[in-house]
Amino acid sequence: MNKKKTVNIDLKQYMMLIALIVIFILFYVLSGGTNASPTNINNLIMQNGYVVILATGMLLCVLTGNVDLGVGSVLALAGATAGIMMVDYGSSPVVAILAALAVGLVAGVFAGFFIAFLDIPPFVVTLATMLMGRGLTYTFLQAQTKGPLPDSYAQIGNGFLPTVTINFGSGTLDLVCIVIAAIITVLLIFSELKTIKTNNKYGFANIKTWQLIVKDAIVIFIVWFFFYKLGSYHGIPVQLVIMAVIVGIYHFITSRTVAGRQIYALGGNAKAARLSGINTRKVFFWVYTNMGVLAAVAGIVLSARNASATPKAGDGFELDAIGSCYIGGAAAAGGVGTIIGAVVGAFVMGILNNGMSLMGMSTDFQKVVKGIVLLGAVTFDVLSHRKKN
Repeated sequence: MNKKKTVNIDLKQYMMLIALIVIFILFYVLSGGTNASPTNINNLIMQNGYVVILATGMLLCVLTGNVDLGVGSVLALAGATAGIMMVDYGSSPVVAILAALAVGLVAGVFAGFFIAFLDIPPFVVTLATMLMGRGLTYTFLQAQTKGPLPDSYAQIGNGFLPTVTINFGSGTLDLVCIVIAAIITVLLIFSELKTIKTNNKYGFANIKTWQLIVKDAIVIFIVWFFFYKLGSYHGIPVQLVIMAVIVGIYHFITSRTVAGRQIYALGGNAKAARLSGINTRKVFFWVYTNMGVLAAVAGIVLSARNASATPKAGDGFELDAIGSCYIGGAAAAGGVGTIIGAVVGAFVMGILNNGMSLMGMSTDFQKVVKGIVLLGAVTFDVLSHRKKN
């Protein structure tokens, strides 16, 4: 009987997750545990949900070897549209949301048309949409904040799912959070067992058992820690649900569908992709159209969180979204990167911002630190590829 093959875990795949944990622990020590409080864990979700949404769409652009500089402005314009519809015209939140999504769709189609069918460089097109979107936002809002927005709309950014609480210790605990943590744990274990079974069936090597147990134990601990903290606060934020649904959908698209494989092929080698029969113009068009829609979703979430629409909304968010993708392991040249990596990258940026704010560091110095982290991540990626070649 043949001995089953085993391999060591590839730590490079988990470098940013390890970095995320180290950064969190560092700020835990420096802040005396403040960053691990239920209130702060909830704030991390509320403050980074729209960045994660933007990073999810941005990853598709990065996979093609390009970026979208206009997402912050489209976000602001979509939020402004929703605000104007509700405050000035008395529209219902549903109508306002549809109008905001339509604005994002139009912006995405506009950029996608010039990029895909007129062969204008994405950098130039999205720089133009950034300028036009911001200008239109200031024009429509007349450089003023539009609000307050209805409570039913604000629930998108500030609301929570219904809770089932029990007394626990000196406070209460939401059972919904505990159930979700248990479900995620079971699904993770089931997925690992299925992978092992498949590898054994086809003679592939499995990760050494003790390493797999350590990895899964760390992930499960993070899941339970996270949901316990949320359960000790007000439960599951609506923002988290929106974020999780979007991340889940796009993770499936990029990893399990033909459309996803075409994006990777285009980013890996555009000429070879065309020769293999992939309609690269169509891929470019839907990637940038999709980015416009997700920017609008992020705009809805942000304006709902603020309960108002402001001209400066989303200012600089395009840099956070792009940085999240690169920090999360996406290659600057395109063709390499994952949705989960972009999410991890977004939370690395978010935890850095949050931790430095808790330490009382100025926003100016925070930008310096984020710049260093971004440069370090891209440099590490480039040097790693040189060693392989």
